Amino acid sequence: MKKVLITGGAGFIAHHIIAHMIKSTDWDIVTIDRLDISGNLNRLHDILHEFSTEDKKRLKIVFHDLKAEINSQISSEIGKPDIILHLAAASHVDRSIKYPLEFVNDNVLGTVNLLNFAKELKNLEKFVYFSTDEIFGNAPPGVSYSEYDRYNSTNPYSASKAAAEEFCVAYENTYKMPIYITHTMNVFGERQHPEKFIPMVIQKVRDEQKVIIHANQEKTEAGSRHYIHAQDVADGLMFILNLKNYSHKGDFGNAKCPKFNLVGPEEIDNLTLAQMIAKVENKKLIYELVDNHSSRPGHDLRYSLSPKLLKDLGWEPKIKLSKRIEEVVKWSLKNNRWLLEN
Repeated sequence: MKKVLITGGAGFIAHHIIAHMIKSTDWDIVTIDRLDISGNLNRLHDILHEFSTEDKKRLKIVFHDLKAEINSQISSEIGKPDIILHLAAASHVDRSIKYPLEFVNDNVLGTVNLLNFAKELKNLEKFVYFSTDEIFGNAPPGVSYSEYDRYNSTNPYSASKAAAEEFCVAYENTYKMPIYITHTMNVFGERQHPEKFIPMVIQKVRDEQKVIIHANQEKTEAGSRHYIHAQDVADGLMFILNLKNYSHKGDFGNAKCPKFNLVGPEEIDNLTLAQMIAKVENKKLIYELVDNHSSRPGHDLRYSLSPKLLKDLGWEPKIKLSKRIEEVVKWSLKNNRWLLEN
């Protein structure tokens, strides 16, 4: 039986991965979290309702802030994981613009502290670092970035994630660690923080309030993303973890650690997405397009990653975006507390 360490387990994406892993494996799971604005134990409480007493015992929660080194006490609480999934991160772009050093400490120093713990593990099979599409910056029309394209960070958040990714690559090269990297596009799903775009639109449409949608300077084209449901992220991750004898062939520099883009089933602009949500709610969409550049410095209008590598290996999301959106809208309206600040 394997042991998995998941950082940021009370966070939005990680709690979906934990639920998926409990359902689909017999692995023991340890999660460490500092329980700040991103981490909410109610997420874990909700998902654990679905499982038996024996399955619940497979999850252990350890309180720790990765800005501090993993000392002997925390190390003994964690044990010796076979797999490490590093999701803990500060991810609020606007906050990174105001407090950039905070993001260096959380995302870069936190990652290095975890790498230093991991490199002493003799049994470690995989260390998966969850990166972001934002490290590549704005994608011009028709462009989708592949896994090894050059970074072009446009805000302190994405710069901190790119720096941490480079540390992972360096540790793979220097210490021969089994590093894997994922670039994940905009994730949505149940129990997401209410400030994020999809839950925010669900709430504003329900309450017949205006939705602000960021667009180009002419206010004729809304920003677009390849949204992906958190359950699809979990499914794609399990596919990556189960890959046998996969190695990156090395088409750029000397980077040997495998990288994978986790991409949603289709690209959609945020106005069309908001209209889709309003249709599910059977409400009129009240909206305003605003200039993205002047209203959101440090943000990009379009992100786009290529899904080709994982598709060629045999994985892609199985459920259409429209179906996923419908499910999340209906669930959120039924579970109203997750649309409130928590």
